[in-house]
Amino acid sequence: MGTLHLFDMDGTLLHGSAAAIEISRQLGLDQEIAELERGFVAGELTPLQYAQRACDLWAAELTEPHVTAAFDGAPWLAGIQEVWADIRARGERCAVISLSPSFFVDRLLSWGADTAHASRWPAVPIRQPMDPAGILSPAAKVRIADELCARYGLTRADCVAYGDSQSDAELFAVVPRSVAVNADHHVSDLALYAYAGRDLREAYELVRTAR
Repeated sequence: MGTLHLFDMDGTLLHGSAAAIEISRQLGLDQEIAELERGFVAGELTPLQYAQRACDLWAAELTEPHVTAAFDGAPWLAGIQEVWADIRARGERCAVISLSPSFFVDRLLSWGADTAHASRWPAVPIRQPMDPAGILSPAAKVRIADELCARYGLTRADCVAYGDSQSDAELFAVVPRSVAVNADHHVSDLALYAYAGRDLREAYELVRTAR
């Protein structure tokens, strides 16, 4: 039986950071995005409200070179490409599911993810309005996981979820194996395994050695 590995990005593959933070840093908008992050974590902003305000924040200046610099300079965990190569070599699957903009998340496909799912923002440079239907929610992570299971002939019992925060809690609640990666209490209490560190290979090994 195969396994489907489901990876969150912000705070999980990205150590202590998020796509919006890294992009805003390129634009000198550190304080502004920190305020939005605070509101989102506190539950004062929905995913759509957060996305709309971040989109408005970037619209005047954001270019593809900014996104590239943000991606290349972000604090990624070590060993991501090695883990995904091992997963695929075993005939298993790996997917990234993130609430962040697809124009950032999709770049992980070149690192070896089988598939990437993210919020659909307007293309960069941002000239079009936000489509609310394209913004993912925590519940969407469960829906996408189910769709991927159907595509690959798997079930939730065949999934392993990797995440760090409240946006991963609904997914952690429905899959039997999960790894809390540098996580807060929203998922650490639900996870089967916990990892603190900066190397995805070590988090992945918790799942491998348990078999």
